[in-house]
Formats: sequence, C-alpha cells, structure tokens
Amino acid sequence: MRLQNNRSGYGLVAIGLHWVMALLILGLFVLGNWMVELDYAHPWYQKAPDLHRSTGIVVALLLAIRFAWRLVNPRPVILGARWERFAAVWVHRILYLLMTGTVVSGYLITTADGQGIAVFGWFEIPAYLYGYPHQADVAGEIHESLATFLITLAGFHTLAALKHHFIDRDETLIRILRVSRSRSPHHTH
Repeated sequence: MRLQNNRSGYGLVAIGLHWVMALLILGLFVLGNWMVELDYAHPWYQKAPDLHRSTGIVVALLLAIRFAWRLVNPRPVILGARWERFAAVWVHRILYLLMTGTVVSGYLITTADGQGIAVFGWFEIPAYLYGYPHQADVAGEIHESLATFLITLAGFHTLAALKHHFIDRDETLIRILRVSRSRSPHHTH
C-alpha cells in the first residue's frame, strides 16, 4: 500500500485522514445539535458536551496533521472541466477554513471562563484566550453558523463527487476511496 499521494491519486494517509475526519465531523454535528436540546436531568447533559469537546480536540489535531501532510505531498491532478477544477480548489480551501474556524470557535466557547479542555481524561488543553465580554455567546453563535455551513458545503462536495462518478464516469470518487495504482492522471474507466 502506498502511503503518499502521487499525481494520479491519494495515498493511504490522505484517504484515512479524509474519511476519519469526515465521520468525526458529521458525528460532532449530530451530537452538537442533539446535546443543546438536553435538559439538566438527562443522563447525557454533562457527558455529551465532554464527548463533543474531546472529539473536537481530536479533530483539531487531525486537522493539523492533515495540513502538514498536504504540504509535503503532491496533490493529485483534479479531474473535470476548467470550471470544475477551479470550484474544487476553492471548495477545498473553504472547507479547510470552515474546519479551522469551527475548531477555534469551539475552543473559545469552552475556555471562556478560563478553564482548560480535558480531552478524554488523557490531557488538558489550557485556556489561553478568555475573559472577553460575551465570549461564550459570541463564539457559540459563530461555532453553530460555521458548523452548519461546513456540513452544507460538505454535502455539496459529496454531490459533486457522485456527479463525477455516475455522470462523468471519471475516477474522482474512486481516488478518495482506495489507493490507486500509478497511472496516467487522466485515465478513466
């Protein structure tokens, strides 16, 4: 199995990071929307936010790894028409910005009172920025908006991949599902 990307496809590390993060982010979105509706007597009233915060920190760490991995690996050639290639570049950039903004705003919500973030009881992320007026409320509104936009854009990203697979019949979707063999980046089946 090839770990690194090449010009014709993604390696195992990029594929793994993509799918693990996609599942975690979707799970965080569902958990976040569910937990804000819980009342104080619910057994998950405390557990759900702890799980959400800890998983959010894991996503932040994976995002940092993903940024670093992207810097040292070639990017596969983007398939499709010129406008699709342009859109793909910008959608990916916006997805990265949204992931980063969602992580930062989540951190600012949790640390607003000066408390660090305990991560599954393994370690704690200290509070560095706190004590600003209405920090938790403002960061909470931003966090919710960014998370909603992130999931919406990820949905369009998924639809575009399905369009490439079923209509264009190119390897755009296949390349993020399995490690490809080395071959021409313009090969289609």
